[in-house]
Amino acid sequence: MGKQKLSKEFLDRLGAITNKRPKTVIEHILKHGFITTQELRDLYGYNHPPRAAKDVRDQGIPLDTFRVKGQDGRSIAAYRFADLSKIRRGFLGGRRAFPKYFKGKLAEPNGCRCFICLAQLEERYLQIDHRVPYEVAGDVKFDERDLTSYMLLCGSCNRAKSWSCEHCRNWEELKSQGICASCYWASPEEYSSIAMQKARRLDLIWVGDETKVYDKMMVQAMSAKETMPKYVKSILQQITTKK
Repeated sequence: MGKQKLSKEFLDRLGAITNKRPKTVIEHILKHGFITTQELRDLYGYNHPPRAAKDVRDQGIPLDTFRVKGQDGRSIAAYRFADLSKIRRGFLGGRRAFPKYFKGKLAEPNGCRCFICLAQLEERYLQIDHRVPYEVAGDVKFDERDLTSYMLLCGSCNRAKSWSCEHCRNWEELKSQGICASCYWASPEEYSSIAMQKARRLDLIWVGDETKVYDKMMVQAMSAKETMPKYVKSILQQITTKK
């Protein structure tokens, strides 16, 4: 498989990337034309190869994912530079570190709560996240310290958001900030879709003495041979129907 012809401008752009993991991936692709998930694991010790590829994409460098045969003959993923016209401005340097005061600023309006499930936690258990994913918008407003572009999430909600976003067509292809802004994961207060699907979501947490209510409902759900989410939804539907 031949190497791609790269312009001086693109090579200069690659040379400006100094973070170790994306730089390692880039240098390997420059030398060999592509890098496989097997090479990322065996040569460089990256146990989660897609994360290493994502680090390159986070720098605004487009990568194609394709399939090759591994050493054992099985099909494995590999990465190479994609259409160079898709280089994304405003991403060079990757994700920027947040100053220590920034989390406190985000917590001021509602306290140390997850913006999605509203669970109140110690500040250290909350993570700063982009409302519109970095993959779509980058940190273009970060220098302005635009608080409305960020949110605090608990670890559970952050993982759920990441999974949903990464399987959304807008993340993979369209890159529309408007679509993201109207999604539950960016605007749980007012949204029209979830990952471009017509859907509604309600995250509930029972805390302290409230857990007794939850445990009682769990017993009732098991007796009805229903999952807890389905049982809670049926109760809410009954209340709505009566009204």
